[in-house]
Amino acid sequence: MRCLYLIAALICFVPASAHAATCENSFVKGGNPLTGLRFTASVELPGLIPASAIGQVRGIVLTKGYDVLATEPEGGTMLIEQPQVGRTRGFPITITATNVNGVGTVRMEAKLKPAMMTNSDAAKAELCGILNQVRAGPVGAVAATKGMAATATGAPLALSALLLSNQVSAEAERNPATIPARYQNKSFVVNGYVARVDAIQGTYTVLFDVPEPHKQALQLSRPTTFKTDIICRMAKGQSVYALQLKPGKSVKLSGVYADYDDIGHTLVIKECRPTQ
Repeated sequence: MRCLYLIAALICFVPASAHAATCENSFVKGGNPLTGLRFTASVELPGLIPASAIGQVRGIVLTKGYDVLATEPEGGTMLIEQPQVGRTRGFPITITATNVNGVGTVRMEAKLKPAMMTNSDAAKAELCGILNQVRAGPVGAVAATKGMAATATGAPLALSALLLSNQVSAEAERNPATIPARYQNKSFVVNGYVARVDAIQGTYTVLFDVPEPHKQALQLSRPTTFKTDIICRMAKGQSVYALQLKPGKSVKLSGVYADYDDIGHTLVIKECRPTQ
């Protein structure tokens, strides 16, 4: 009997962390393909504060190529997005961080669009691969500071002016306020045909030729009600190149996001240069 009491006493003194559920154990799949699948996962860390958790996750997801749409460190919330790639639609992921009785919890929820499918194991590996990097204490605080200062470092978005126009138009129909956040600091490589070249206060701009949605040869399954004009503001030193362009000329230009006008339905790319 004494041995049993001793074993019981030892069990009582096992650190709480040994009983804590892992991120993988917290993973839950919900929803359905018709309304949209949902995946959630979370981790718990003693001493983790919400602001630190959000800052850390921000830095982690930026290195993985996610778009960060909104970050509220003090409120313990963040909205990120798996970016659209070709015909694969993007989807939102919300991150929430709380601290109850000194124990911090970070939760991620991915909401897929209707008819989108993915493997549950892959979703679990992705969410937990992010959450398992979060740390409490001084190490986490340093990582959070770096994460809040980080900027997107992904490869340029390479696509046609027509595809970019349709993509931005569809995003604007859902919520135009997300567009500046989605494309801030993003680099582009855009190919298409010149519609017009203009000189504005000593800077040359190239307007890509994008037909109205109802005039496009390949109709989208859900065509937008308007088109978004794509304009490239040429970099300094590109005047000779710009002045040789004419309507109908095929071009491929690289640049960085500059601005979006929701009223005029225009996306502007700056520092544009010809590329191969």
